[in-house]
Amino acid sequence: MYTLAFMRASERAYRTLREDIVEWRLLPGTVLAEVEQSERLGLSRTPLREALGRLSAEGLTQTARGRGVVVTDISLEDVDELFELREILECRAAALAAQRGEASVFAALHAELRDAPLLLGAADPTRHAYYALVGRLDEAIDAAIANSYLAQAMRSLRVHLVRVRRLAADDDGRLTAAAAEHAAIAEAIVAGNPRLAEAATTVHLHRSLSHIKATHTPH
Repeated sequence: MYTLAFMRASERAYRTLREDIVEWRLLPGTVLAEVEQSERLGLSRTPLREALGRLSAEGLTQTARGRGVVVTDISLEDVDELFELREILECRAAALAAQRGEASVFAALHAELRDAPLLLGAADPTRHAYYALVGRLDEAIDAAIANSYLAQAMRSLRVHLVRVRRLAADDDGRLTAAAAEHAAIAEAIVAGNPRLAEAATTVHLHRSLSHIKATHTPH
């Protein structure tokens, strides 16, 4: 039976490694040697193995013959597959949010998204404030759809989508356009129009994928 200390150590290792992978501090192909990672994280190898197992289940690591556990790669082929799934999940979620969501919540987000270009530029080169705003829209949609299975599927997908951002050279022009696209999604949800919300989401996903393919920067 797991002790509380073991569970805490495993959770800490999982969260640290997950963030390092998602933020590309651990690049695709990096070998996650048990001894090295145990020393870096200050824990024993047993909770580390538990954490690596969870990352493998999420598709962030894999076992490579003769190399041990490595960070998985992500390619344009992967991106195509991710966006196929993303369209199915996110379009349906937007439609449900338009039917079930509270208009006031999305009206406030719509107003913030219209002003999102003010978050971009030299004042926030990491664009954390912008991505935090988009994250709040995602969370509001997850809450509005009242479907835990769909919400969980989208949260799992978003882990990989954060990595995908690094395949493209995000520029303020594209992010400004994306903010307007997100605002259109929020506006359709406020209007309680499922078909419009679905259409606005489709437009956003199409433009996002086109941008990634046009500006793909190999790592």
